[in-house]
Amino acid sequence: MAEILSDIGTLARGASWLAGQDPAMARIAAPLPPLRRRPPGFATLLQAIVGQQVSTASAAAIWARLEAAGLTQEAAILATGEDGLRACGLSRPKIRYALALAGTGVDFAALETLPDEEVIARLVALPGIGRWTAEIYGTVALGRADIFPAGDLALQEATRLLYGLSERPKEAGLRQMAEAWSPWRGVAARLLWAYYAQEKKREGVT
Repeated sequence: MAEILSDIGTLARGASWLAGQDPAMARIAAPLPPLRRRPPGFATLLQAIVGQQVSTASAAAIWARLEAAGLTQEAAILATGEDGLRACGLSRPKIRYALALAGTGVDFAALETLPDEEVIARLVALPGIGRWTAEIYGTVALGRADIFPAGDLALQEATRLLYGLSERPKEAGLRQMAEAWSPWRGVAARLLWAYYAQEKKREGVT
């Protein structure tokens, strides 16, 4: 069974391991970053879709409107239809993805029992779910200790800053770098998000 970041003690264990393996990680391993856990289920996956290819601030604003309108569960999404979602600021593609996801009947409980790669495979098979979205869900909703969203721009920029790279690593390059952080890549992501927030004075993930 995959390691789960269920509490601050597990997070501390992963951060300690990373600090012992990588001098750069040791510089950002303390204080411990937030656990960044959200409840597994439809709402968290929908929130990840909302966050696709927009700034953290924009995603937070749209999500706040969806919450205020009570549009965070399958039945409400299907009932409101395109007009209700458009009024909250969702783009045409994301309206399509939200409605498709609401109608798929995903077994979210079953995802919690699957290996990491199977979780990702199941999610990317859904309309509008790419690897970044699937890995964000695996990281924050399922708390998987070794899932790393290498396509995340904040993680790429944090890595550039931490390692003094001349340019931001692309997804493939960052994924290769992250191999050295296994089996605690999910903890490395949290350390890097916290470092990004410190350096940029803004959150890299909602």
